[in-house]
Amino acid sequence: MSETYQAKDTDQSKRIDKLLADIIDDASRSQVQGWLKEDLVLVNEQPVKSNYKIQAGDVITWTIPEPKPLELKAENIDLEIVYEDRDVIVVNKPSGMVVHPSAGHESGTLVNALLYHCDDLSGINGVERLGIVHRIDKDTSGLLMVAKNDRAHESLVTQLRDKTVERKYIAIVHGSISHEYGTIDAPIGRDTKDRQRMAVVEGGRDAVTHFKVLDHFPEFTLVECTLETGRTHQIRVHMRYINHPLAGDPKYGPRKTLDLNGQALHAKTLGFDHPTSGERLTFEIEPPAEFTKTIQHLRNRS
Repeated sequence: MSETYQAKDTDQSKRIDKLLADIIDDASRSQVQGWLKEDLVLVNEQPVKSNYKIQAGDVITWTIPEPKPLELKAENIDLEIVYEDRDVIVVNKPSGMVVHPSAGHESGTLVNALLYHCDDLSGINGVERLGIVHRIDKDTSGLLMVAKNDRAHESLVTQLRDKTVERKYIAIVHGSISHEYGTIDAPIGRDTKDRQRMAVVEGGRDAVTHFKVLDHFPEFTLVECTLETGRTHQIRVHMRYINHPLAGDPKYGPRKTLDLNGQALHAKTLGFDHPTSGERLTFEIEPPAEFTKTIQHLRNRS
């Protein structure tokens, strides 16, 4: 199936491979470059090279080839295991790691690393998502729970559906938020003007994000966001909706931003009831060094 995107003024002079990697979910730049070599990407109905510079108004069409069956391989990739028993694993996923394999990301994912780490993972979500109960974006760091058997998986999914899983994130957003607390209750669905993004849309799925201001900086604010629901890109979409997009977010934020490798978003707190014992487990993890360094830099500028 073909997708179409009309370049905006803000896309002017961007390379075609970088633009498509930014707007297509889970597409890497090298993957896009492969599509360009196979003439699967057209600009104004003509094939172009990877270094083509976008002009405002260009009509870009691409066809994603049918995915080849993935052969999952266990890979010896370092994992930071925060907690593990016979039912669940809690990991601290680094920014830049994709959660599960997909076309263009057949290796180097969290699932590849988990397969090397242990033999037992739930299979409810299929072979390519072994153990995966929920996901966080590639460039978001932080805590993720993984199920080691189907019974545990069903329990954790039920808790997510019943909104009893605690998920708190910290984020750096553009602008100064004038109030210290807030709730964003706005439905999220596919953006009607840009199918490669999510947006607050009428008829979208219910989405609720609570936020608390942690610190103010010149031009930026540090916030803690608590998810009541878990829609795709929820925090990124909701903060953009209230005109405070995440710093470093290539999909939903401004071009002039902090020098970061992706959005400034970290899953700091995760709490759930153990699938077997029922004991409440709560974990917290500090953000990675780049995130912490950026916060300190902003404080020093204040």
